[in-house]
Amino acid sequence: MENKMFCFQCQETAGCKGCTQVGVCGKKPEVAAMQDLLVYVSKGLSAVTTQLRAEGTAVSPAINHMVTLNLFITITNANFDNPAIIAQIRKTLDTKEQLLAQVKDSSNLPEAALWNGTEADFDTKAAAVGVLSTENEDIRSLRELVTYGLKGLSAYSKHANALLKDSEEVDAFLQRALAATLDDSLSVDDLTALALETGKFGVDGMALLDQANTEAYGHPEITKVKIGVGSNPGILVSGHDLRDLELLLEQTQGTGVDVYTHSEMLPAHYYPAFKKYSNFYGNYGNAWWKQKEEFDSFNGPILMTTNCIVPPKDSYIDRMYTTGAAGYPGCKHIPGDVGEAKDFSEIIEHAKRCAAPVEIETGEIIGGLAHNQVLALADKVVDAVKSGAIQKFVVMAGCDGRAKSRDYYTDFAKALPSNTVILTAGCAKYKYNKLDLGDIGGIPRVLDAGQCNDSYSLAVIALKLKEVFELEDVNQLPIIYNIAWYEQKAVIVLLSLLYLGVKNIHLGPTLPAFLSPNVAKVLVDNFGIAGMGTVEEDMKLFF
Repeated sequence: MENKMFCFQCQETAGCKGCTQVGVCGKKPEVAAMQDLLVYVSKGLSAVTTQLRAEGTAVSPAINHMVTLNLFITITNANFDNPAIIAQIRKTLDTKEQLLAQVKDSSNLPEAALWNGTEADFDTKAAAVGVLSTENEDIRSLRELVTYGLKGLSAYSKHANALLKDSEEVDAFLQRALAATLDDSLSVDDLTALALETGKFGVDGMALLDQANTEAYGHPEITKVKIGVGSNPGILVSGHDLRDLELLLEQTQGTGVDVYTHSEMLPAHYYPAFKKYSNFYGNYGNAWWKQKEEFDSFNGPILMTTNCIVPPKDSYIDRMYTTGAAGYPGCKHIPGDVGEAKDFSEIIEHAKRCAAPVEIETGEIIGGLAHNQVLALADKVVDAVKSGAIQKFVVMAGCDGRAKSRDYYTDFAKALPSNTVILTAGCAKYKYNKLDLGDIGGIPRVLDAGQCNDSYSLAVIALKLKEVFELEDVNQLPIIYNIAWYEQKAVIVLLSLLYLGVKNIHLGPTLPAFLSPNVAKVLVDNFGIAGMGTVEEDMKLFF
């Protein structure tokens, strides 16, 4: 059978329609097919767990962790390792069969819950259950919107799980909603409601992770982070998983190896607990998409803890390691499930044989303005708003990417009036966090809350300001939303903002390809979602 694919889950999908030959991300058709099948069998497993819960049977955390890991594996740029994905499909099917034997009434279970094919069947089945297997364009659009939101939620749950935090409510919803995307009886209205409910649990999931991170590492605080290099060999940590970073820092003590962050790991420097490690040197480079040149010049090994992997060059593939949900053929994978220790000795020994990083920039950048730190400055912020020193806040959270059109966000930040403050989280910040935008009465004009999941902080800040100014509606605040998106974690952030009632969000650089014209119209009509214009047009619109 000829391998064909259809994937439109990320912003860079071919022609803003869908990747059909090979993924813009570098994903091959056979990998796309097995990811489709992994999502399908995870839906089947979720239908079984949802039925078990309805019958009063508890579902173990290990099963919950399996579903979240499966979805995380299928996020854009996370895992390109086909044998590893096939092994996960087999493991999921075996687990599902064990649970299916406990179900008292299987009469209403979908076909995905009952299918238990062999590896010889995988290609044929994958071709039959991909995105396009849903014929109705609007139903397909909403099913994928929910599924991609759940993928984003799974990522945040996985990071909380790594810190031994679980929410049975979030896991039960995630599995119920995942199973619901198989239900042909659900209408457009039903699925629209499910998408908003996904946003509700997105808020809960981000709150859980915020609690996990701050209990483990303290509340982020205003921090200056070095962007130069030292003279020791180093290990570069990319992705999002703070627990992996903590384990690596513990194991590198006294080895003569420095540890650097890359892209979305930059916010680790803001947490008090990480400041005790003298070899935690600084941040190297920029957003994920620049890694080909930056990983080359770093010289030492790279640890990818999650997405965002760009298919590596031959010049450094032998020094790239993966762990957790991440995987790439030819890269050493460091194992370890939730609650298990990970042995980083091999990557540490590798680092000792490498030259120190090549310096690509110098200076410092400031971050650490998550909700606790901003609320500590609340009086100062409120006074600045009341006096007019701060006219507006501009939420510019989200993702960075390769598209030249994303230079818009740099130009937009430069064009903002000097009495505006940018609220940011995620790697979108790399478009402007090294600009000299100054401060307003000591308040930095770029308030970096942290990773993409720390968009939760921006919601907390907005809701607190609404309370302080005694407003009835969060949309009455002097806040505008100009958000960049790339992959599925941005989808759950968007659904969470919609659930919280935030309207008139501008989303760019393009609207998602998975939104059908009718579904896009619902979002435009009910929530004021709009696409990106030119900087000049949007300045006139916003100001």
